[in-house]
Amino acid sequence: MRVDFDPEAMPGADFYRFLTSVVIPRPIAWISTVTPDGSTENLAPHSFFSIASTDPPIVQFTSIGRKDSLRNVEDTGEFVVNFSSEPLLQLINATATDFPRSVSEFDFAGIDREPSLRVRPPRVAASPVVLECRSHTTLRMGNSTLVFGRVLHAAVHEDHIVEGRPGSARLLPLTKLGGDEWGTLGEVLHLSRIPYEEPRPQGLGTVAVTASRCA
Repeated sequence: MRVDFDPEAMPGADFYRFLTSVVIPRPIAWISTVTPDGSTENLAPHSFFSIASTDPPIVQFTSIGRKDSLRNVEDTGEFVVNFSSEPLLQLINATATDFPRSVSEFDFAGIDREPSLRVRPPRVAASPVVLECRSHTTLRMGNSTLVFGRVLHAAVHEDHIVEGRPGSARLLPLTKLGGDEWGTLGEVLHLSRIPYEEPRPQGLGTVAVTASRCA
């Protein structure tokens, strides 16, 4: 027997908690921005984050309400996505507080910066991967704003690269689950994509699945 949840009959905050408990795990974009006058560098995690396009490379994060990240992107047209890695959990959580725009989360949490190459907002020095972005489009939808940014430059710490690209076991990605729950990489499954063949065989046969647990 299923339990029904009707978004039309529930307070919005309650259905928000439901959605964020079932759309899991969610990658976390740790977004750094700067105020228009350059006086304050802000940093905040956003767990509604994905790739919007690969050519050109565009990533997307969602601001629920008008957060400082959104205001700064609208005013400056720039932001940096800093990869959220498991060793950075406490720092990421510390920057999730709803500070005034005039307060720098970098300074509050004691987070080291490094300069970006193509945009004004700084990078998080300890983040293994950074994506420097220029605002492409913003789209208002309900109580949220989708922010699309074209990736102008990407940089990866060299010890996180395996066979020419970032390796998940070395990145140790951190994800958001429901409520106050966070997720880590855990077990990784390796499964090859099945090519289309004509005529199709009867049944898929045996598909090999291998699993490895990251150290």
